[in-house]
Amino acid sequence: VQLQASGGGLVQAGGSLRLSCAASGRTFSNYNMGWFRQAPGKEREFVAGVSRSGGRTDYADSVKGRFIISRDNAKSTVYLEMISLKPEDTAVYSCAADGALMWPSVHAHSYPYWGQGTQVTVSS
Repeated sequence: VQLQASGGGLVQAGGSLRLSCAASGRTFSNYNMGWFRQAPGKEREFVAGVSRSGGRTDYADSVKGRFIISRDNAKSTVYLEMISLKPEDTAVYSCAADGALMWPSVHAHSYPYWGQGTQVTVSS
């Protein structure tokens, strides 16, 4: 499956952004989807995950209550709605797909398919 992320940009603290990740090549609903981010000088970290049907979601503690992951299987797209953004949310955000596990994993190595990243910059 091929993944294409978009929607990043520059926003002031307290602002919002919506990231999208469009999938192609395989049946999208067969994959758990995840969003990860990597800030300069830091390791890649899990942000949010959503199950194949969209019925189960998981979030990093740092984004709970501020970010919402969702998916539209008819459009083969997963979204990450981000509100109340903070400067520490600044990172390259990447989407990933996994077709093997039952539920979305928090571990990057569990995802064999990755899209290119989209930069999110939050100014203070």
